[in-house]
Amino acid sequence: MDNNKTVLDVIFSKFDNFFDAEKKIANYIINNKEKVIDMTIAELSEASGASEATISRFCKKCDMKGFHHLKISLAKELVESNEDSMSVSNDINENNVTQSLQNILANKMEELKQTISMINEKQFKEILNIISKAKNVQFAAVGNTIPVALDGTYKFNQIGIKSVSNTIWETQLSYTYNLTEEDVVIVISNSGASKRLLTLVEASNEKGAITIAITNNEWSPIAKASKYHITTATREKLFMDEYYFSRVSASVVIEILYLFLTVKKKDAYKNISRHEQGIADDKL
Repeated sequence: MDNNKTVLDVIFSKFDNFFDAEKKIANYIINNKEKVIDMTIAELSEASGASEATISRFCKKCDMKGFHHLKISLAKELVESNEDSMSVSNDINENNVTQSLQNILANKMEELKQTISMINEKQFKEILNIISKAKNVQFAAVGNTIPVALDGTYKFNQIGIKSVSNTIWETQLSYTYNLTEEDVVIVISNSGASKRLLTLVEASNEKGAITIAITNNEWSPIAKASKYHITTATREKLFMDEYYFSRVSASVVIEILYLFLTVKKKDAYKNISRHEQGIADDKL
């Protein structure tokens, strides 16, 4: 397992690829971390409703040597978490708004902390260099991540990096077929398994454009098909029965790219100033 990833990070990132029985194990661990540490594999089997053999396979899928390795890793992470001043809970209750807000804040902070810790410095520098020299940058997304793509487009154009995005996938794809080796495509997806976005990545690769994926799953089809990949962390599964994608982590990745590129590009502040002057008449 990657040293920068917690057990929960791995479980969240691979959740969509688990079989139903493995999802039972994952859900039980997510909601009962402290209990699992003191359990035998037989006890976890009974509690989760999955066989011992399935638990062993689950641990291997999570890059663990076995159930004992998973328990040791969980215990270490819980000790480190308890040392923090703010504990992480999955409880949201309108009868205790103050504590619920603290729980949400703690989990969001953990999302961002893990997302940043998983950024590979060498690869990140290459990504910055490629984007700064790109002729065009296309942001691609579908559904829930479209707002992140639109935000990235706005920010990049603001500092003088010619960028485009579209809310209609067919339009995104048609634009992709006009790309060249001088262009960059940034694809934003949670699972990294969207057929539409995978088609777009493959089309980008055929045109010779550089593809960069931002997903929660580094083993996903989109991540594997892209030349570069940035992994995001999510804690939404702690609050909801279904697996939702938090846009917070992906938005922060865009913000990080924007800030680094602003410093990297010599004319960035000039472009920002020009942009602000252009919209000045709209402000009171």
